[in-house]
Amino acid sequence: MSNNQQNFAINMSAKLIAPLIVSTILCLNGCATTTKTAENEKDPYENFNRSVFKFNDKVDGYLAKPISDGYKYITPQFVQTGVYNFYNNLKNVNVVINDTLQAKFAQGAQDTGRLALNTTLGLGGIFDVAKNIGWEQNEEDFDQTLATWGVPAGSYLVIPLLGPTTFRGVPGAAFDTAANPATYVGGAVNVVSLINTRANAEGALKFIDEAALDPYIFTRESFLQWRNNLATDGKSKPSYDVDLDLDTEESKSKKDVKK
Repeated sequence: MSNNQQNFAINMSAKLIAPLIVSTILCLNGCATTTKTAENEKDPYENFNRSVFKFNDKVDGYLAKPISDGYKYITPQFVQTGVYNFYNNLKNVNVVINDTLQAKFAQGAQDTGRLALNTTLGLGGIFDVAKNIGWEQNEEDFDQTLATWGVPAGSYLVIPLLGPTTFRGVPGAAFDTAANPATYVGGAVNVVSLINTRANAEGALKFIDEAALDPYIFTRESFLQWRNNLATDGKSKPSYDVDLDLDTEESKSKKDVKK
């Protein structure tokens, strides 16, 4: 899923995330097997994860998608872009903190300048002025920080309502949520952020549903590749094969050759 599969609602408030994490971990300890197989050592809780994946998909189909569709219909594109820029600018507080924790001081200085420039000249971040001068958005979070400190990713998890993560990503998301100023601006404002995020992810979600033989596998492998790429600053090679059913003339020809 999109970089923002990454997301999948990391801007939820800390009060909402904490009980969900606790209940998920308790459920895993109570009902999931810890036996890892050679084929799927990163996802020993696959049966549980698939159940939660289906639940999240139902919630998305019956609740999140209709709301986001309505939001896209009544909201001009420039407003959607402004909302995205505003919350993305607030996220730069997290980026700067994690730059420092990872000893990326030069990048941290630029990200600090990016935050200051967009907050002032960009009218609170509504306009991405920094991008126009070549200061691209960096992606740094506490999950990546833990990775640089040598903490292993651990098993893959799908958390109710929040989506995919890993054991390392759970405290990472909690830390980033607590450090993000958006967490404290009010529930209604955060709901707008979530709706806007879901609206922007529509294309990626539709692609997964239409192209993947198994949406669960596609989501898992894409997520793990994406997180691994972030943790290694793009230096790692893909370690997972994502099987797509693109159903194109080229793919059909290849299938015929294999037969």
